[in-house]
Amino acid sequence: MKLQELLQVLPFYKIFHSSDPEILSLENDHRKVKKGSLFFCIEGTKTDGHRFAREAVDNGAAAVVAKRPLPLNVPVVVVNDTARAMAVMADAFYGRPSHSLRVIGITGTNGKTTVSHMIDQIFRSVRQKTGLIGTLYVKIAEDTYETKNTTPDCLTLQKHLHEMKKRNVAVVTMEVSSHALDQGRVRGIDFDVAVFTNLTQDHLDYHRTMDEYLRVKSLLFSQLGNHYNGKRKKFAILNKDDGAADLLARSTSAHVLTYGIKGDADVRAEAIRYSNRGMSYRVITPVGEETVEMKLIGEFNVYNSLAAIACGIACGLKLEEIVEGLRDFRSVPGRFELVDCGQPFPVIVDYAHTPDSLENVLKTIRSFAEGRIFVVVGCGGDRDPKKRPIMAQVACRYGTDPIFTSDNPRSEDPLKILADMEAGVRGLHYEIIPDRKEAIGRAISQASSGDVVLIAGKGHETYQIVGDRVFEFDDRLVAKQCIEDRLKKDRLA
Repeated sequence: MKLQELLQVLPFYKIFHSSDPEILSLENDHRKVKKGSLFFCIEGTKTDGHRFAREAVDNGAAAVVAKRPLPLNVPVVVVNDTARAMAVMADAFYGRPSHSLRVIGITGTNGKTTVSHMIDQIFRSVRQKTGLIGTLYVKIAEDTYETKNTTPDCLTLQKHLHEMKKRNVAVVTMEVSSHALDQGRVRGIDFDVAVFTNLTQDHLDYHRTMDEYLRVKSLLFSQLGNHYNGKRKKFAILNKDDGAADLLARSTSAHVLTYGIKGDADVRAEAIRYSNRGMSYRVITPVGEETVEMKLIGEFNVYNSLAAIACGIACGLKLEEIVEGLRDFRSVPGRFELVDCGQPFPVIVDYAHTPDSLENVLKTIRSFAEGRIFVVVGCGGDRDPKKRPIMAQVACRYGTDPIFTSDNPRSEDPLKILADMEAGVRGLHYEIIPDRKEAIGRAISQASSGDVVLIAGKGHETYQIVGDRVFEFDDRLVAKQCIEDRLKKDRLA
């Protein structure tokens, strides 16, 4: 595509050293620039892309988009907001792929990953080719690719969507984080369905207040559009049992479909039953009733599955197809994941890193635990410090043997993080073991038949960030090794 053709999507701009080179790729990282790239100078929290414009040109950039004139020997397009211009131009460059796909966005504090995988499985079960973008990976049909953020930047998103369109994907399910919404990463994505899971305390280091956190979440629903197209209906799927649902409903012009357990939601669960093999309930919907049976437990998974069912209904699937698609669903990596090496007690790894998610997981464990509940948990550094004492309180309230340890301390002193946690539970029973491997080993070495060990906070992560270094660390692998060491020691005793 020629530069001048691409610039037609911008309402206002100035151009210096005007010419019309062929644009072969779009980049906002100067290290990825090659011959024919259009380079966007993005001002980030840690660096400013304008500083690397010269290197981008040296690497082959055919033109640069910037907020101010730059002394370069290629066209420099000057705009007021380079991030916004990048979103508009990326959408055009990649042929507006989201307009040809059914795109489902999921936002909320907890449950995004599980709900996205449930929806993905429902559509795969009716033989539709799917794409998935989220915390764990990007999946295009059966191929998976690594991802750095829950929601990638708009350039990466449009590239993925373009590739999905080329490969005849029909439905894309995407986790949409509050950071992505606030930073405009999903601008230009034409969502068909927006799903809200819940809103609890998290990311207040970034958003500062819960009101601001909610305002940012509402952007996904206000972006569903302000028109009614009978051939392509837009839906907002809202958790009616969450206090934020009313504001979100008022924030969108789309059709609203609610789900819940406690009230008169459009899609609701009744007669919920749990067993050691899973759960079942009767789902009541505007299109009929069915019995849902799943190999998962916990009220939070009832909510997750209701969200997925409501999404399937909004997309026109038959209720019996949706329910059948969920029947064999297994938990996603790091979400209530069992580490089983033949030990006489369950060891569970879960991503729970907010007070609400930790409470949900521990409530579920209490429903089947016969003995002690060991809780190995920490809090991340350079993240919301206000939740640290609350996390400790939850661990002490629902666990019998809390062990506070390091998570990803990042630039903070791990002992300072632990002191913040301890401030909320002084006088209560707990242990502090800063070394995470040692803390996991301690819990596993003490557990016996009937007990449960929960290792919370990191879930699927395979690393630990200490200072500016990243170390290999997988709670599941560490737990497996500790269990095997314990079993070996028991055999020799």
